[in-house]
Amino acid sequence: MQAMSSDCASVQTDVAIVGGGIAGSSTALALRRMGIGVVLIERDLCGSRASGVNYGGVRRQGRPVSQLPLSQRAHEIWQRLPELIGTDGEYVRSGHLKLARSPADMAALESYYERTKEFGLDLQLISGASLRAAHPWLGQKVVGGSLCPMDGHANPRIVSPAFARAAQRAGAHVMERTAVQSIEHDGDTFFIRCENDVAVRARSLVNCAGAWAGAIAEQFGEPVPMQPAYPAMAVTEPLPFFLPWSTGVEGGGLYFRQVARGNVVVGGGRGRGIDDYHVRSTREATMAILAQSLEIMPHLRGAQIIRTWSGTEGFTADRLPILGPSMTTPGLIHGFGFSGAGFQIGVAVGEVLAELVRDGRSPTPIESFSIRRFANAEPTLRPPEAARHRKSSTS
Repeated sequence: MQAMSSDCASVQTDVAIVGGGIAGSSTALALRRMGIGVVLIERDLCGSRASGVNYGGVRRQGRPVSQLPLSQRAHEIWQRLPELIGTDGEYVRSGHLKLARSPADMAALESYYERTKEFGLDLQLISGASLRAAHPWLGQKVVGGSLCPMDGHANPRIVSPAFARAAQRAGAHVMERTAVQSIEHDGDTFFIRCENDVAVRARSLVNCAGAWAGAIAEQFGEPVPMQPAYPAMAVTEPLPFFLPWSTGVEGGGLYFRQVARGNVVVGGGRGRGIDDYHVRSTREATMAILAQSLEIMPHLRGAQIIRTWSGTEGFTADRLPILGPSMTTPGLIHGFGFSGAGFQIGVAVGEVLAELVRDGRSPTPIESFSIRRFANAEPTLRPPEAARHRKSSTS
């Protein structure tokens, strides 16, 4: 291993975390609450990437059964946001309604209802006729739905950065606008060299670099088949309040929520990546979202779109996250690949990762998310900046 140059400022800590999204920032906060030293490294601003520009859904309904223990743990944490991070983040337990657009969709909702009874989601299956009678703004395309009454939504632009600020108040060393140049490991200590001539030394490294995390895993001999994706979203002008729930459709691809100011946030389809720092929704994606939305909610006809946006998400081949210790490198722990569904569980991911650092295990079952399942996999496309995270030498 090459030695660090003497002109680098050195920071020594117990744990270094790469990535200041909701997973990395909540890990930093959980570690500080345990009294463990933390340096949180984020190349932009904490919470400014996918964690801060997502739709804002806080739902358990629709998740794979393997994720529900983690999601249930997160559900309890969300109600404690003010005491944890100093804000409620506009979190509302509005209920989450998943709509069926065909008999096959309704059968899928019924099957999910049966498979998840033991998790206490309190799902309610509702016919399309009953839904439309109570809520005439729903279109004829709707044949039924499943309501999870205690799910909801929040404002990611508030929540995700607030975790980083709370970690900082608790004593974490937060380094924003600090890109990682290289990561080395000598069998005992990680050496993280940053572009601003800062070198961080830590016994443990937590990989929460989002869509760019695959490059860190790959350099330690753990390639993950992961693709970047760019969810397209839009928001309308303020409208008279009509939508009580965070709403999605069976099969995914379309979702809506209305905030207290009356604006309706709508998402679905894909934007495009321009370069590593810039992504955009597209006109085609926005028009497709609107066309599908009107089939579900004719009430949106004539509403003006005032803003569109996108972000970069890392999607694994099986759409399940990578969560747990490295199989090749002691002290390395992964927490990434949330495949567009990390906002709700991110607050619990932080506690789980902190437990893995401190105890080597977590009471929350995470075996299904081990990176072991991709042993011998070939890496796939990733954002260009990920190449910067390659380590400069191997020990």
